[in-house]
Amino acid sequence: MDLGLKNRVALVMSAGGGLGSAIALALAREGATVAVSDQNREALESTVSRIRVAGGNAHGIQADLADLENVTAMVADVRSTLGDPEILVNNSGGPPPSLASGVAPEQWRNQFDSMVLSLMHLTDLLLPAMKQRGWGRIITSASSGVVAPIPNLGMSNTLRLALVGWSKTLANEVAADGICVNVVLPGRIATGRIRSLDEARASREGKTYDEVVAASTASIPVKRYGKPEEYADAVAFLASERAAFITGSVVRVDGGMIPSI
Repeated sequence: MDLGLKNRVALVMSAGGGLGSAIALALAREGATVAVSDQNREALESTVSRIRVAGGNAHGIQADLADLENVTAMVADVRSTLGDPEILVNNSGGPPPSLASGVAPEQWRNQFDSMVLSLMHLTDLLLPAMKQRGWGRIITSASSGVVAPIPNLGMSNTLRLALVGWSKTLANEVAADGICVNVVLPGRIATGRIRSLDEARASREGKTYDEVVAASTASIPVKRYGKPEEYADAVAFLASERAAFITGSVVRVDGGMIPSI
C-alpha cells in the first residue's frame, strides 16, 4: 500500500529514542522528509544517522520542550531548512512515577509546561500553513493510562488525559480544512522508559525485574510487549493519505491490554 507520504515534511518530537525514534524511521521509510527534535543531542544525532543510513532524509534540531521560545525557534529552523511541516507527531517524555496526591505544585506546573502546553503551542505554530495547504496530520502519542489509569503514574495519567480532550476538540475545529487530528495510545511497548518503570516497580515491590515483566506480559492477550516498530507503523498510517477519513479518534496499540471497550 502506498501511504502517499513521499516528499511530505514531518516533524517528530522527542525522537532521540524509543517511540519517537521508531516513528521518525517509519515515516522516513515511507518517503517523508523528517525533522526530528530531542533535548539530548547525542540521541538526536543517532536517530538522524539511522535515517540517513537507511536512505532517508532527516534534519535534527536540539530543543527543550519546556522552553516555549526554544520551541518557536525550532519551528523557524525547520521552515527555513525543509519548509512547513505537513505532519506533526506530538511526543514527549513521560514524567517520573508519582501518586496523584502529594506532588508539589511547581512539579505539576513544570510537567504541564513540557508535556502539554508546549505541544499545544507547537501545534498552533504549524496550523496556519496546514490550513492554507488544505492538508495536515496532527498525531499525539499519549498513554494507555488515559483510559485505564496506571498505578503510581499519577502525573502521566492526568496530564496526558488533558491532551486527549484538547485533541478531540481541535479535530472538530479543523476537520473541514483537511487536517486530521488523532491520539495514539501505546500499551506495553519495549522501550527504555518501560524498562525503567519495570525496574522501579521491581524495587518498590521487592520483586525481580523478570518477575515484573512476567506479570505484565501475563496481562496482555498477545503475551508479549509490543515492538516500537509496530507502534510506529500505526502512526505512519494515521499520517498518510489513506487515513483521510480518520480524525478525532483514540487508537490503541496495546496488544489488547486495555480491559475496557
